[in-house]
Amino acid sequence: MAKYDKIQVLQKMQQTGMVPVFYNGDVEVAKQVVKACYEGGVRAFEFANRGDFAHEVFAECVKFAAKECPEMAMGIGSVVDAPTAALYIQLGACFVVGPLLNPDIAKVCNRRMVLYCPGCGTISEIGLAQELGCDLTKVFPGDVYGPALVKGALAPCPWSKIMVTGGVSPDEENLTKWFKAGAFCVGMGSNLFPKDKVKAKDWQSITDLCRRSLEYIAKAKG
Repeated sequence: MAKYDKIQVLQKMQQTGMVPVFYNGDVEVAKQVVKACYEGGVRAFEFANRGDFAHEVFAECVKFAAKECPEMAMGIGSVVDAPTAALYIQLGACFVVGPLLNPDIAKVCNRRMVLYCPGCGTISEIGLAQELGCDLTKVFPGDVYGPALVKGALAPCPWSKIMVTGGVSPDEENLTKWFKAGAFCVGMGSNLFPKDKVKAKDWQSITDLCRRSLEYIAKAKG
């Protein structure tokens, strides 16, 4: 069962403004990355469902976080169908993120009060997701649509909460433009986890990147 319900997860995402997105098939590497992000101030972490036995790695990370990162809400990303969502919810996922909108996933998540954040590329998709009970929607890929979509969507629908993923980097200029456009939070993947740093197990550098990013976001939200 999810440690945090959808309301609590939304609060964590709003307070920090950033959700790291990461996948690695090595359980120990994944654990250390979760810990590094937590020490950098992150409180919602998205593990990507992108490899064989990813659910087994996720399960171990959830158990690890419960002890070492007690305030972390562990979520799962890259989910495109309801059975996969159900599997991860059973393993403790506090939120489910996908690159697309699938109404069947919304039903599974809503039944358990688990946040479902689907990928949307138009105002109509965002509206449909909201009708299905999705409190947060994801603009993906962000670098294709740009901040203008976020700003444009909020003009007629200011109640919308939008997470931007794709094209987000841990530098002040990039983060500032998304939050000035009105983003609720951002999802950040490869730019937050340089391959050479992960390979060298330089966890401190990841902690530092997270901390700086959160400082930039706090400043942008002002």
